[in-house]
Amino acid sequence: MHVTFLGTSGAVPTTERNPSAVMLEREGDRLLFDAGEGTQRQMMRYGTGFDVDHVFITHLHGDHVLGLPGLLQTWDFNDRSDPVAIHVPRGTRGRIRRLIDAVGEPSLSVRIHEVGGGDVALDAEEYRITAVETTHRTTSVGYVLIEADRKGRFDREKAEDELGIPPGPKYGRLHRGEPIEHDGRTIQPEEVVGPPRPGRRVVYTGDTMATTAVREAATEADLLVHDATFAEDRRERARATGHATARDAGELAQRAGATRLALTHVSARYAGNADRLREEAAAVFDGEVVLARDGLQIDVPFPESG
Repeated sequence: MHVTFLGTSGAVPTTERNPSAVMLEREGDRLLFDAGEGTQRQMMRYGTGFDVDHVFITHLHGDHVLGLPGLLQTWDFNDRSDPVAIHVPRGTRGRIRRLIDAVGEPSLSVRIHEVGGGDVALDAEEYRITAVETTHRTTSVGYVLIEADRKGRFDREKAEDELGIPPGPKYGRLHRGEPIEHDGRTIQPEEVVGPPRPGRRVVYTGDTMATTAVREAATEADLLVHDATFAEDRRERARATGHATARDAGELAQRAGATRLALTHVSARYAGNADRLREEAAAVFDGEVVLARDGLQIDVPFPESG
């Protein structure tokens, strides 16, 4: 699994930062979170490809949605026939539909799915994506990708040397949780298979103040991508506009026990000195802090315990 930052600016883009968009790729699935202006160009520039079936919109401010019409039009020009699902905050379906249709109704099937905090946006076989309530100046949600637990480790040495089970189909049955008959006795899976191992958790907040709901969603997250629009000297501005400071994000990540924090939605005022945001977050967070930039790719490994 890896995350590619396609746009990391605040509301106003800069020559170095495009408006908000993040691509998450997992086992061949490409999931797009937000689609600011120019997202399709960033997809080409950073090689993520266009094979996206699900787009997750956090809120309807322009810097998070104005790339949608162009992306849909490009899919149309490329004769895409596969449907696309666009997940949006509850109560915003009509506005998204009008935005899309403003440049012409696409020929491909577009399903718009409204979600609120706690709703499952996508329920896939090995993971799900749920919406989390966020606090911004408009109706908004964040998204959490949660993988299913993996099977426990199979102790081949014990199976072969201690229990005398030769390699073969019986190993697979045990690993699937089925007991087997061997050498006159029943061998239970737990004799050679360890406890389930946790999957990965990735949280993308979109624009938000630091909230309890986000902290709870980010509990032991492997990667938390959090709004860090302002430095501490603009704390009052952050509150007034429904954003977080980098320190806010760091404190939330610390309390949540997250492994890694990526700061994004960086205000244009820090175009020449964005490192201060990372420093302010790192002062209160013991894990790894990454100041996201356009084109940055972060690999998300399984937890070390797995």
